Amino acid sequence: MTDTAPPPAVPAKRSLFAQLELDNRLLGMIGAFVLVAIMFNILTDGRFLTPRNIFNLTIQTVSVAIMATGMVFIIVSRHIDLSVGSVLATTSAVMAMVQTVVTPDWLGLGLNHPATAPIAILAGLAVGVAIGAFHGWMVGYLGIPAFIVTLGGLLVWRNVAWYVTRGQTIGPLDETFQLFGGINGTLGETASWIIGALAAVAAVAALLNDRRRKQAHDFPVKPLWAEATVAVIVVGAIMGFIAVLNSYEIPTRRLARMFEARGETMPEGYTAAYGLPISVLLLIAVAVVMTVIARRTRLGRYIYANGGNPDAALLAGINTRFLTVKVFAIMGFLCALSAVVASARQTFHSNDIGTLDELRVIAAAVIGGTALSGGIGTIHGAILGALIMQSLQSGMAMVGVDTPFQNIVVGAVLVLAVLIDTIYRKRLGVRT
Repeated sequence: MTDTAPPPAVPAKRSLFAQLELDNRLLGMIGAFVLVAIMFNILTDGRFLTPRNIFNLTIQTVSVAIMATGMVFIIVSRHIDLSVGSVLATTSAVMAMVQTVVTPDWLGLGLNHPATAPIAILAGLAVGVAIGAFHGWMVGYLGIPAFIVTLGGLLVWRNVAWYVTRGQTIGPLDETFQLFGGINGTLGETASWIIGALAAVAAVAALLNDRRRKQAHDFPVKPLWAEATVAVIVVGAIMGFIAVLNSYEIPTRRLARMFEARGETMPEGYTAAYGLPISVLLLIAVAVVMTVIARRTRLGRYIYANGGNPDAALLAGINTRFLTVKVFAIMGFLCALSAVVASARQTFHSNDIGTLDELRVIAAAVIGGTALSGGIGTIHGAILGALIMQSLQSGMAMVGVDTPFQNIVVGAVLVLAVLIDTIYRKRLGVRT
């Protein structure tokens, strides 16, 4: 009897859509965002998708989105942080006092000195990292559950913020500091196009680099037409976003005041666009750095390994206690960075800043696909989750929905998102 080799397996023919290898969950979230935007645009007679509202929507999303990227690491590590809104308030209070008391009075620099904003921001970031590391130390080394540590932190730091400012509203803040708030700090039309072009080039380069790495390790790659299609979609999205922001023109009166401040007269018929806000550029930078940490560094691999199986991570030699300190320190840093954006957008520090942000941040991460059981979560998903939540709240506010009902809708959406995610993972056979 002669042995004959079996015929080679014929790969199943995939559909054109399947060859694009797009993330179905990401597509689902994008689809949900598009539906929300279209629905509110109809209900508001076309006002929701105007350049002005899109501009406002982006700057309103930034603060929560920045913290949501850190919450991904927290939840992936099987922890939770309920104190982020209160830590934001404390770091905002510290930065406000540095700008209005420490630098002008103690250091004698006066108001709106060029060094005021950098000193205030560094002080706030240092306080945020210290608070986060302290939380991580209690969780990692003392063994106190993160829920209890951060629930206590929610109460403690909210009231520490009150004592720092003695319950007063502090402002106006430094003019340079206000540039991080949104409408007071934008790049203008030309610089925005340049940033958009650079971002498009970087995105295409990242796609090509990913393709080369797969080929170098003999992994299957997409057909060239599919790769080109994805590149066109990404570049189109980036440049389209910049085009929309550049369509929002600065009001004539504001332009006139800007020329008057420089001792000049505004030319007849002169127009200018706001362009890309500095706060959005900051969010993009945070997203890139956090994504690189998650996908390309040892720290990121350790975080996901620990969240996927803590016992195996410990046996593999990972110092899970110190890793917990690092994760919470990152969260504290991002809370302080969000405080910069939030207080700069208001142009002052208020006692209620960051109130309920902890719920918005957790909801954004979960809606974005971060599994509460740990080990699974993406940075871009959390940012998209924050955008969906802000779109819901802004749209309902424009329609005239009462705040209590807005909160009811957001809570229902959060539960629905977790339900859909649970069903999706069960179908894929993934642990939930």
